[in-house]
Amino acid sequence: MNEKTSSKLSNQALGAIMMALQESLLNQIDIVPILKGFELTNEQDGLVVTNPPTVRFSDESEVTSKELESIVK
Repeated sequence: MNEKTSSKLSNQALGAIMMALQESLLNQIDIVPILKGFELTNEQDGLVVTNPPTVRFSDESEVTSKELESIVK
């Protein structure tokens, strides 16, 4: 019989998702590649994103492909 384990998101992981959403909205980019790039580990407090995105607040117009790649790495 297969036993299923469940995990919850840690506060850190929720923060990482919120940062990804903010980056997506501010720069009008698709959030899916950012979320798909998340690397998760299961810690005592729940799932943790080991590579959270950074949010940039700048007056620069568009996000380049290279910048998007660095966001999801």
